[in-house]
Amino acid sequence: MGRRLMKGNEAIAEGAILAGCRAYFGYPITPQNEILEYMARRMPQVGGVFLQTESELAAISMVLGAAAGGHRTMTSTSSPGFSLQQEGISYMVGSELPAVTVNVMRGGPGLGGILGSQADYSQAVKGGGHGDYHLLVLAPASVQEAMELTMLAFELADKYLNPVIILVDGYIGQVMEPVELPAHAPPPPDKPWAITGAQGRPKNIIRSLRLQPEELEAHNLHLAEKFAAMQAAETRYQAAYLEDAEIVVVAYGSVSRVAQTVVDNARRQGFPVGLLRPITLWPFPSIPLESLASRARAFLVAELSLGQMMEDVRLAVGRQAPVHLVRRLGGMPLSTEEIGQALAGIIQEMGVKSQKATALSYSVGGAEA
Repeated sequence: MGRRLMKGNEAIAEGAILAGCRAYFGYPITPQNEILEYMARRMPQVGGVFLQTESELAAISMVLGAAAGGHRTMTSTSSPGFSLQQEGISYMVGSELPAVTVNVMRGGPGLGGILGSQADYSQAVKGGGHGDYHLLVLAPASVQEAMELTMLAFELADKYLNPVIILVDGYIGQVMEPVELPAHAPPPPDKPWAITGAQGRPKNIIRSLRLQPEELEAHNLHLAEKFAAMQAAETRYQAAYLEDAEIVVVAYGSVSRVAQTVVDNARRQGFPVGLLRPITLWPFPSIPLESLASRARAFLVAELSLGQMMEDVRLAVGRQAPVHLVRRLGGMPLSTEEIGQALAGIIQEMGVKSQKATALSYSVGGAEA
């Protein structure tokens, strides 16, 4: 289909259409409105259904219904709306229904602000609704990846019969970059379990209510086996310079791009610094981090929250190495200088030596510290 300049939100919407999504339900909220607008224009062109609902609660309920009917379906929202959708997401997990929800994160708590944030991490990866469950959570770091991971999300949702979350900070949603659009995508699979009318077959029943405790326990154990399969097969991350890294920077989304610049700068100056970028926030790349902790001397987590992902890094690393945090809140982005200063402090504290016998200049492209 060629190369186009697109916003991250637009790339997500086009990726959904390429993946065969033909039912979209959503409610306006900044900073994800471009997804809604794009779908309003494109869905009729491809024979799909677009509906602006009266609320996020209605949107997730309609997604549940469309998924039960066997359709590839999606909603998109931002942080306060994502909170409202947690009950419906839990119902879909319990009913084993595949669907995709996009959360373009903004600052909070409450209404907060409309600028980018990463403060919904725990809500997404720990299961923000009721009951024992997990969601596959994908975190793109570019507009190209936003499109590609959205397409992947629909495949994974159908593979595991489970909702999938695209977790995007507002900066990725709003930035514009060139995107290479694929010529075609795999067709959606057959769904013999769907509620399409019992024509020549026994009727299908989709439910999450199981009043007998033995039946509910068995269902929970069945779901647990599915979550374990996800952890075994779907953990994704990007690694840079980890072979000999003494300090490992961990970041995702837009922050990982800033962190990559800082790490590249440190490497040019001879410092053994590496980067691990989680692509799946759940399953989290705990095993690679645990392996790195056996030889790395320190970890630096960079994120736009109080330190929600840092908790998972600490769980993976344990007591093998210290874990430090550099953060911004309220919609403020992290700069190369801020991450660089934090890295320089760890290098000095740990006595990490440069192969070029220099002190780290953390102002990328600027004056030396």
